[in-house]
Formats: sequence, structure tokens, C-alpha cells
Amino acid sequence: MLLRTIKRALFNLPIVRLLAKGCSECTAKITTESQSRQSDSEDLNRCLWGTNMSELEIPLGSGPREVLQTVIEKKAPAIMSYLSKRKWHVAKVLLTGLGANRLSIQLLPRENLHPLNIQINQPVGISLKYGYGKFIFETTVVALEPSPEATGGGTVVLNVPERIEIIQRRNYFRVDVPKSLKVNVLLWHRIASETDQNFPPEHYWQGRLADVSAGGAQIVVDNSQNPDFKKGQFVGLRFTPVPYELPLMFDAQIRNILLTADGKNTCIGLQIVGLEASPQGRQTLQRLCSVVEQYYHINQTTAKQQDFQTTKLIAGRSD
Repeated sequence: MLLRTIKRALFNLPIVRLLAKGCSECTAKITTESQSRQSDSEDLNRCLWGTNMSELEIPLGSGPREVLQTVIEKKAPAIMSYLSKRKWHVAKVLLTGLGANRLSIQLLPRENLHPLNIQINQPVGISLKYGYGKFIFETTVVALEPSPEATGGGTVVLNVPERIEIIQRRNYFRVDVPKSLKVNVLLWHRIASETDQNFPPEHYWQGRLADVSAGGAQIVVDNSQNPDFKKGQFVGLRFTPVPYELPLMFDAQIRNILLTADGKNTCIGLQIVGLEASPQGRQTLQRLCSVVEQYYHINQTTAKQQDFQTTKLIAGRSD
């Protein structure tokens, strides 16, 4: 009951929209009820306290430069997303320097190194966690420089963003799709030769949306379709979250693949990528945040109705 009360309070907080000039990796759920409650509690703790005690604490009203300078001083890691050969890629980076118009970021070493196919004047998106959510912004590449450290992955110089948007972390809660809705999903491999106009793609799978957040989703696919996916693969997906609304379509990376207990379905956990790198992507992200809140409130209303019916039934028996 306490957990539900705290969550309700968090979801009723106003969303901070942006800082101008001057909602998790999803895991396929094959759990018991107690495991699900434990997962909810862990998610809530991460929401309230962060993944560690060194997360950013930035006063509201800070401008972009103040935010960036704090990130540099705290050495907080960030994620850069960029488009290469029509496919999204992500790289972990560290903000290292702030000039009058230039922002330097250093690529952090990775286990599986591959060439960073990025060009001058190319748009990129940056996202980073802070105490109660995520900062996201779009900017462009100004220059590419070798890393000052031998073990570094190189330095990318960016334009200083004119504004930074904030997404509250409550939108990154995984929210179950309400039982009253059946949300069908089209899922396909992202390949370099395709364009957004090539829809539907030549080959795709049909699935069901199990849960969603501003950062990811979980899709359940019937194994009779012979799903052909692997961890780390980039895919495209499209679904209509609520009847009679326009569909959402975006790219994601597969983080985990699990069979259901009966072996009839495959649960695919996805991390959404690339939405912070363009105005259109951020519009999609805003819609996802609205969907998360809408699903949450539907689930809360349903839970209240069930609690009321249960209380009424118990009262009737006691009479």
C-alpha cells in the first residue's frame, strides 16, 4: 500500500519541460507475483535515490551551460546516439570540456570496439541521468580529435546546445499495458538499405506489447512465426498505443530474449534508441511519456475498482 501511495504521488508531480537559453532497460517478465513486486520496489528505489549516491543534483532553473559544467565536474557518463548507414548506434561518452561554443566529449573504452562512423556536421543526441530523470539534447559534430589518453576512444567536439530538455524518471518506469487493451506490434530487422518510406518492410513479425516506458518496451511474439532475433540487434517497431490514435514508430536495440514458461512465446526486451537526436524523435518521446502516464492511470483506476469490489464482497459476507 505504501509503495502504491508513493508511486501515485510521483506520477502526480508536474513534468519539467526544458531548459532554454538564459520515463531502463526492459527485462522480459516470466516472474511470480512476489518477484514482480520486488522488481517494482527496486525500480522505485532507483527512481527515488538513483543507481548510486554520486548522481547529479542540479538546481531547477539552471541554464544549459550550468548543467553541462556540472556534468563535466561530476564526471557523469552519458550516452551518445547517432545514425550511421541508416542504422542507429550508441556509444558511452564522458563530457570533458566546455568552451564558448564547443563541447568536447571523450569516447569511453568498450569491450567490442568497432569504427566510429561519424561525420563532421552530423547531428547526434546526448542523454544522461540525473537525480530525478534524464537530460537530453540534440547537437552537431564540429570536429573529431584523437584522445589525449592512450586508452581513450577519441574525442568528438560538438556545438554547445541552445537548450536541454528534461524527462522525469517516472516516465522510465515500466508500465504494463492495461488488460482492457490489446496492442499489436509490428517488429522487423533494421537494415542499412531501407528507408522510412519502405513500410511495411518486406519481412516482419507480429507481436503483442506487454509493457512500455520512455526508455524501452517488451514485446511478446508467438513462436509459430519463427522469430529470428538476437541480443544486441537493432530493430524497428510500430504500434498504436490506444485505438483511433496515430501509430508510434521508432528503432530499438534488443537487450534480452527469453522464452515463456510454456515455450509458446518469446519475450523480447527492447531499449529505445535515437529519439533524442532529432525534433521528430523528441516528439515521439513526448508521446511515449504520455502513453506511459495514460497506461498507469488506467491501471490505477482498474486496481481501485477491484479493491472496491473486493471490499464490498467482504463486507457482504460479514453481514
